[in-house]
Amino acid sequence: MEYVIVAAAAVALILLVRGCFQADTAWRVLPVLMLAFIIRLVTHVLVLRSGSLDYGGDNIGYELTAMEIVNYWKNDGFQFVSTEQVNSLYSAAVPCHVFALVIYVCGGYAPLACTSLVALLACAMCIVMYKFARLIGAEERSAFRLLVLVAFVPAFLVHTSDMFKDGFNAFLVVACLGLAASNVQRFDLRKIMLLLPLLWALWHVRPYMVFMCAVPLLLGIVNPRHVVSLRLMLISVAALVCAAVFVEEITATAPATMMQQELEQGQADNVRRSNASDDSGVVFDDGGNAWSRLGPKLVYTLLSPFPWMGGSMALQFGKLEALLLYYLLYCAARGARRLWNSDRRMLLLLLLFIVPGTIAYATTMANIGLIFRQRIPIVMVISLLAAIAWNRAPVRSPAADEPADEPTGTPTGGPATRSAVPGPAPVGSARPGAAAPPPAP
Repeated sequence: MEYVIVAAAAVALILLVRGCFQADTAWRVLPVLMLAFIIRLVTHVLVLRSGSLDYGGDNIGYELTAMEIVNYWKNDGFQFVSTEQVNSLYSAAVPCHVFALVIYVCGGYAPLACTSLVALLACAMCIVMYKFARLIGAEERSAFRLLVLVAFVPAFLVHTSDMFKDGFNAFLVVACLGLAASNVQRFDLRKIMLLLPLLWALWHVRPYMVFMCAVPLLLGIVNPRHVVSLRLMLISVAALVCAAVFVEEITATAPATMMQQELEQGQADNVRRSNASDDSGVVFDDGGNAWSRLGPKLVYTLLSPFPWMGGSMALQFGKLEALLLYYLLYCAARGARRLWNSDRRMLLLLLLFIVPGTIAYATTMANIGLIFRQRIPIVMVISLLAAIAWNRAPVRSPAADEPADEPTGTPTGGPATRSAVPGPAPVGSARPGAAAPPPAP
């Protein structure tokens, strides 16, 4: 049964590509994503589960937690299990439930089948990145180049080649930001409704990521050019009412409690020193203040591991992504300058996720191996700006396609209005006040 699920995931990938792209583009995308899918399964079998690369731990923990969920289902029936029923669930409820469903169908441990679903999600993430890049102004060639790059980014490849939750996290974050970016261009209430299940799933993967996406999502609802609007007033009133009614229920939920605990523990001096005691640990002389020495922490958060650093084989492997990230940051700076000239709202949306997210992670920076996977969503959003720099032509501003604020008497898309400067009337036309020419005989 395990191999049947793997085959079904491969078929689902083919159908997904055929459904998301036109025929000519699909034939270019499908070989890339199918190769990415196969490489992840091979990496799972020959590298991560064979013990040749001493990396992981969370993947095994999620597998054991999924088995606990299966045992709970057998005793009490199918339901969404919380931390009250399974103490080891923590903030990985969605991935563990997906893995539990596969284990239940297969009748026992099925790591390859679970990994095939994670690999399928990684390929879907590549498609979302392609669509997102096209949405913000990347050319088809640049978007395809980004798709290929994302499919084989080292950190993303490793953490979607086993039962990790990082692939779920990256997919949900980018999908939410993509819907927000789409709302910036054209507001649609259906996109807000689609955001709700994505945010719910993200809340049960990494709760603090919902708050990191909150401001960009708000920008997707509010048009900065019309700050005071009926839409904003209605949404604000609805948000205040919901907050007043459900604030106690929200703050009492397990994900909210876990989010607060993660933030406090991540910034705690003893936790950071404990993380720094590992092989890839980094110690900052900050006097126990998580916000002190923020500059060096930002450098390590974005640019480590550095080429001259020693460490485990996994750390050496991480240097490949670091070199790639240096290139992406250079291209992202060029892409941000282009987007500044064409669509500042879209640039603001991306920066509102990149900058606060990087600063938040910098306050907990103590281990290169940990930040290697935590920064995956930030790297993905940075690569979107890099795709803009790969364009051959300047990015076209969406404002150029919008009608003017005041009517000019000419329908949108019609001929240009005539100049107001007096001049000779065209042949066959009458000046104001002049008698009409006699009809032709």
